[in-house]
Amino acid sequence: MARHDESTGRRNGLFTDPDFGRDESWPDAPEPSWLSELSDGDEDTGSTPAYDLGSDTESVVVDLTGPQPTMTTPPAEALTERYPEPYSEPYADPYSEPFPETQSRHAAPEAAPPAAAAAPEPPPPTPYVPIVRHEPVHDWNIPPVPAADGDGAESLTAATVLRNRRARPQTGWRRRVLTLTGGKVNFGLSPEDRRRAAQLASARTPVQGSHRVAIISLKGGVGKTTTTAALGSMFANLRGDRVIAVDANPDRGTLGERVVRESGATIRHLLHAREQVQRYGDVRAFTSQSPTRLEVLASDSDPGASSALSERDYIDTLDTLERFYNLVLTDCGTGLLHDAMRGVLGLASSIVVVSSASLDGARSASATLDWLEAHGLDDLARNAVVVISSVRPGGGIVDVMQLEDHFASRCRAVVTIPYDRHLEAGGVLDLDELDEETVEAYRELAAAVGEGFARG
Repeated sequence: MARHDESTGRRNGLFTDPDFGRDESWPDAPEPSWLSELSDGDEDTGSTPAYDLGSDTESVVVDLTGPQPTMTTPPAEALTERYPEPYSEPYADPYSEPFPETQSRHAAPEAAPPAAAAAPEPPPPTPYVPIVRHEPVHDWNIPPVPAADGDGAESLTAATVLRNRRARPQTGWRRRVLTLTGGKVNFGLSPEDRRRAAQLASARTPVQGSHRVAIISLKGGVGKTTTTAALGSMFANLRGDRVIAVDANPDRGTLGERVVRESGATIRHLLHAREQVQRYGDVRAFTSQSPTRLEVLASDSDPGASSALSERDYIDTLDTLERFYNLVLTDCGTGLLHDAMRGVLGLASSIVVVSSASLDGARSASATLDWLEAHGLDDLARNAVVVISSVRPGGGIVDVMQLEDHFASRCRAVVTIPYDRHLEAGGVLDLDELDEETVEAYRELAAAVGEGFARG
């Protein structure tokens, strides 16, 4: 006897009649001879044997002597309704038909479809267009310098009346000889004295109108704020005009902590009152001044502030400050993508790129130059001054000369600042507390930046 599960038969698609196995109208057939052998003689089982497999098992009566049902394949629609893709096609025996002679059962799979087209390249970066402010050009009708000719009073000058005296040496053995002889023996300036004089002349290059220097870097912690404070102090110490350093960090900047605070005002306070600022004494109420006469305008450090310094804010600040200061240094925040940087770079006359004496610091500084070139600021990058700031004693294991050669091929000048304990403290900056070697390095930096003042 064979047993068929109705649900299994339906699931496998073998029966087309849902009532198959339950039709009781089939005619009885004569009992086959072999059934008599299976009977024990005590009980008559009828003409068709049946077996009860238990209460948990469904039993059906199957006549093995009558005609057997035929197996038919249900239509594809029936399978589609019962089974979703990929079983929408009727099952076909892969070996029911012979393979073509040219095809192997183990033939390689078909070639993969062609790869999708490459994604379009991103658009080029938007160039930073310099901000041009249409300022009126005044003709002051200034007369020329009186000529030293004729017989009048203008002919009496120091060059024509005073005896030609050799400049007094300031360093080295020449100075010692001059001192020991009571000023009677003067060998003139030493090579070091002439180099120092050239440095001072460069740092004191006259500024036409105003000059804006941006101190920038992609990486934080490389000495950017320290460079701003020290360079500004050196300029204020060497020059006779007014110098101010502005903290344009969109977050909490620390430039205001490098001088003794004389005012609690910030750049935000100046913006709110700029319409009332008419004289230098008015703007002086918003700044703090160091012993070198460098003035500092601090950034907004209010923890409740909800907006950072914007491009428009920076432009308005510069419009106010340039009425009273010839030289404006801007300590920029980390990175180049915040909104205020569009105003900083758009108005910058020159830039100083700061790097630490480390591999990651040098890469960030070089990437800063790459970024400037990619955004249409090639001239600023080419005429930049790079500062390599040593933040560790001994200089570490980095070959600083290799870094100097790398940046010298990309920009106008490179200056290395040695390690100094006073700078490491990060407090109020005092030039008198710096080592002589550090002071000389910042004097060289002021000369390198000052050479660009003549370019406007």
